[in-house]
Amino acid sequence: QVQLVESGGGSVQAGGSLRLSCAASGYTYSSYCMGWFRQAPGKEREWVASIDGFSRALYADSVKGRFTISQDNGKNTLYLYLQMNSLKPEDTAMYFCAAERGPYCTGAAMTVDGFSYWGKGTLVTISS
Repeated sequence: QVQLVESGGGSVQAGGSLRLSCAASGYTYSSYCMGWFRQAPGKEREWVASIDGFSRALYADSVKGRFTISQDNGKNTLYLYLQMNSLKPEDTAMYFCAAERGPYCTGAAMTVDGFSYWGKGTLVTISS
């Protein structure tokens, strides 16, 4: 059973930066498709970015050029990151880390249904 724990959320002003982290443990496959999603109050959870077992990344148009997804394989823990720059008030949301058996990210990797494992989220608040 894969466990995902996010960290790094906080409150910053517009134009600032944050780096989110996700520690994944308990995995049994050699590689996963990993993703970041976010959910603003009153809205549906939306895809932000995905990265496959070969570190190929995809981004939602709303964050392309501002956010960077990356990963780092430790001995027993996989670390997923989301570097967020030039933050905007509309980036305010709970951010979730997600994982699915890889190594490839399929077309479903842009949807909530494309991932089996989820963290509990970390809150990002951007003030204007």
